Amino acid sequence: MHIRVLDEHDAWMYQELRLTALQNSPEAFGSTYEREVQFTMEMVADRIKPKKDTFVLGAFDDRGTLVGSVSFVRESSLKTAHKGNVYGMYVALNQQGQGLGKRLMVELIRRAKECDGVEQINLAVMSHNEAAKKLYVSLGFKVYGVEHHALKYNGTYYDEDLMVRRLNEEA
Repeated sequence: MHIRVLDEHDAWMYQELRLTALQNSPEAFGSTYEREVQFTMEMVADRIKPKKDTFVLGAFDDRGTLVGSVSFVRESSLKTAHKGNVYGMYVALNQQGQGLGKRLMVELIRRAKECDGVEQINLAVMSHNEAAKKLYVSLGFKVYGVEHHALKYNGTYYDEDLMVRRLNEEA
């Protein structure tokens, strides 16, 4: 397994994995398959192109297939630039339960620590996703709130646990 920052050349593989994620777990993401299937490769390439303190990590299996990804985006305003956010965490169904999500998050945290002035990482996770919450807690994230009815999909509401990890604290 190999983890690295994705770039615009990985757009096709990223889009394929992202669309699979949106189909397999539609309630877990703020976007939808129907919306993102219409994205051009240029849009996807721009979305994943590394920028200052913003990156998408990809996990590749031994055949070079992208099987997991997670995004980090630093806040840009003066008063919130000490924070970064985790988005779009997904591991392919046939790769789950093997520690890949943890490896992606460990690398994300390592790289976030290299961003000058970033003090904390925030994320939102579906309240019912016990496996993901257990992973995040094992990495030092703590729940600081719950957003009830955070997402609504096909008439059903989903709550999200809001979590934070301070980078100056050990996991």
